Amino acid sequence: MYEVRFHGRGGQGAVTAANILAIAAFKEGKDVQAFPMFGVERRGAPVQAFARMDEKPIDIKTQIYEPDCVVVLDPTLLEVVDVIKGLKPGGKVILNSMKEPGEFDFGDAQVFTVDATTIAVDNHLGSRTNPIVNTAVLGAYSRAVGNVGMDAISEAIKENAPIKPDENVKAASDANQKTKGV
Repeated sequence: MYEVRFHGRGGQGAVTAANILAIAAFKEGKDVQAFPMFGVERRGAPVQAFARMDEKPIDIKTQIYEPDCVVVLDPTLLEVVDVIKGLKPGGKVILNSMKEPGEFDFGDAQVFTVDATTIAVDNHLGSRTNPIVNTAVLGAYSRAVGNVGMDAISEAIKENAPIKPDENVKAASDANQKTKGV
């Protein structure tokens, strides 16, 4: 089983990203789950969403406490949330950041970065002050992890993006090509 935890802020699309990733994995024949963790979150507050995928049926129905991969949509969360809490040894961290992966120290984690903010703005997803980076980070996920292909992600985005499906697919594709990894 492969488990992913998304960290974002309310309104950035972390829940949608988890759902689209699960749909894409399902299209490739995997059993999947996607779900958010809600509290009193509001726009701009830290939120988490989760996705699970496996080749066989998934029986577990709990929150993900030890993810294989963590995806961070907003780099300011690194200052307020322990985003790698519970990350499995050698797990992957995908960050929306202009920085190089080597500029981050997450122990033995494999770090990948992509400037999803610029990609989202360039594709007219959200605004400069509130870019919607969720589909861009899915492209980075496909490049960094490789267990869900870009064809399935693109198809899932086209079918499930609330608006601008073509721009969202382009953002994912751009991010896939521009993802940097250690």
